[in-house]
Amino acid sequence: MDVKSIVSEICDQADDFLAGVFKRDEAKAGIAEWLTMHYSMMAPADKKAVIEQAMRILNNEGFFERDAGDED
Repeated sequence: MDVKSIVSEICDQADDFLAGVFKRDEAKAGIAEWLTMHYSMMAPADKKAVIEQAMRILNNEGFFERDAGDED
């Protein structure tokens, strides 16, 4: 199990499975749920590392800077 590729997979799909999520704690919960669905046998230490790395990347990409109240 390659942590880097799993993090990449999460970040590539984040717009879909984290649609409407702008709070970091909600995103962490969503990523943890995604990991449980796709990698249920992952060791807790690896799961923590994946969540931390994915959150760092999403933050650096401005994922949490979106304005939930944007006008359409």
